[in-house]
Amino acid sequence: MPRISRFLPAIAGVLVLLAGPAPAQEVDSLWVREHYAKREVLVPMRDGVRLHTAIYTPKDAAAPRPILFRRSPYGSGPYGADRFGGAAGAWAEFMRAGYIMVQQDVRGRYLSEGVFEDVRPQRTRYAGPADVDESTDAWDAIDWLVRNVPGNNGRVGMYGVSYPGFYTITAGINAHPALRVISPQAPVADWFVGDDFHHNGALYLAHAFHFFSGFGRPRPAPTTQGKPGMEIGTPDGYRFFLELGPLPNVKARFFGDSIAFWDRMMEHPTYDAFWQARNLLPHLRRLPPAVLTVGGWFDAEDLYGPLNVYAHAERQSPGIANHLVMGPWDHGGWGSGPADQLGDVRFGPTGPFYRDSVFLPFFRHHLEDAPDPRLAEATVFETGTNLWRRYATWPPRGVRRRSLYLREGGGLAFEAPPALRGAAAYDEYVSDPAHPVPHIGWISPEMTYEHMVADQRFAATRPDVLVYRGEALDADLTVAGPITVTLHVSTSGTDADWVVKLIDVYPDSTSDPEPNPTGVRLGGYQQLVRGEVFRGRFRNGFDRPEPFVPGRPARVEYVMPDVNHTFRRGHRIMVQVQSSWFPLVDRNPQTFVDIYHARAEDFRAATQRVYRSAALPSRVTVGVLEPGGGR
Repeated sequence: MPRISRFLPAIAGVLVLLAGPAPAQEVDSLWVREHYAKREVLVPMRDGVRLHTAIYTPKDAAAPRPILFRRSPYGSGPYGADRFGGAAGAWAEFMRAGYIMVQQDVRGRYLSEGVFEDVRPQRTRYAGPADVDESTDAWDAIDWLVRNVPGNNGRVGMYGVSYPGFYTITAGINAHPALRVISPQAPVADWFVGDDFHHNGALYLAHAFHFFSGFGRPRPAPTTQGKPGMEIGTPDGYRFFLELGPLPNVKARFFGDSIAFWDRMMEHPTYDAFWQARNLLPHLRRLPPAVLTVGGWFDAEDLYGPLNVYAHAERQSPGIANHLVMGPWDHGGWGSGPADQLGDVRFGPTGPFYRDSVFLPFFRHHLEDAPDPRLAEATVFETGTNLWRRYATWPPRGVRRRSLYLREGGGLAFEAPPALRGAAAYDEYVSDPAHPVPHIGWISPEMTYEHMVADQRFAATRPDVLVYRGEALDADLTVAGPITVTLHVSTSGTDADWVVKLIDVYPDSTSDPEPNPTGVRLGGYQQLVRGEVFRGRFRNGFDRPEPFVPGRPARVEYVMPDVNHTFRRGHRIMVQVQSSWFPLVDRNPQTFVDIYHARAEDFRAATQRVYRSAALPSRVTVGVLEPGGGR
């Protein structure tokens, strides 16, 4: 199998694909049983609560070995000291390297004692042993492990994806001295502003419903069994959530009083003290000596988290080896396998390079003094060209901020609109909550990962989607870093959502892939590069919702997550603007009410205007990377 195997030093900042056999990425349960001894213990925390911990110790270690530690709310099974499971990806490779492997159920989950709390707030003061959080639990667990597990070398590493990524970064706050390296991967950072269940204050409905229908159910006593998610009885999530009606019907028809965190979300519709306490980003101080934050450019769940964890760690923990890796991945897609495709878009194999040349060498260097892989500050995949890039900073140096202006006649250009007299300086559409714009062009019961790169031609034909398209490019254009959306808008209602999508339009002559099992036609394909929603009531602050004055222009500005994408010569840049993205995002009633307690009669159609005059220009600002910049 071809894989990305090493840096090419002759080409500064570029990593290329070389052929070579990929190592085995799995070990089965028989292999683990043959090479490891297992025991399960209840590790005491400072407040007396005990956490279930599974410890796998290599049978034939000739010298002290590092501890690889993972904390999770998703279970540490298979449960039982005589039961062994297999492993895949990096976890399997660490087992092959003879590491001591430890998994722990976090407080209040599965067989651990105590009470679970979703994204438990991080404390800033500790007055006594009763003051606990996820950082103290990790500190106490690591302290117990290095003192009580025979054969360890006194060094601990941690990594985890998604919610376990949250527990990884919390373990790094005020880190135990033995914790030498962490890798928060797709970590949860802020559940209101950008991760998982809210994006810029808008509820990610399908994702939140399906996740909490299982995970959110109570655990009255320790158990080895998880809770399955709710079956909605149809593959058509669009129809299911539309017929569900206003959000109070979730509780009334499905959840009842059984999903406590859903109820808490519904009680906190703004960025109040409840959500602010769950923002992890202000606390990233005194991290371990080495941090490798990993994320996917097309992660539908946690793209905000890794980008912001890296940036805040850079500022708050100076002097550490702080690195960022971003690949062309969906949520956790880097963990095993080739990671070579998402939906219709193909990248070539990226997983083996990340695991073999970045992640594993980085951990082995810091945990067992293996050779230093000399990682760049940022190792990021450039979509469009499908190349890995090494940057000394992220965003890279040599980026020039340039604005793409929405222009008359559906045009898009780097030139600002001229001052014109007598011309309509806006475009408008009717947004009807009874007929929201779907987030995908096919049927699915839930949020899809593929929508992050999906063809947008289905949306471009709708009358409630504005489309702006640039001329065919005469040279490659690389954009890197965050994207700022600045809209001047008005609505005939008193509230509105604004969804902006940056799209790469392929030439009509683009060849279809071979093989082509799905029959995709790539000529004219409108690949989503980045899309994001903003709930308009929060335009002056997530803690200060304000209605729109009907018909009065207002400025809406927000930042979409970073990209590293090259629009190739002959391609076009497109921007789409709309006011619904369903059922990915819950419907805005378009009247200024508490959406979490809205009634059916609150939902009304509204006329939305997007202005594009010299006085009220609407634009999308990107970082254009000059040739040779940043590398």
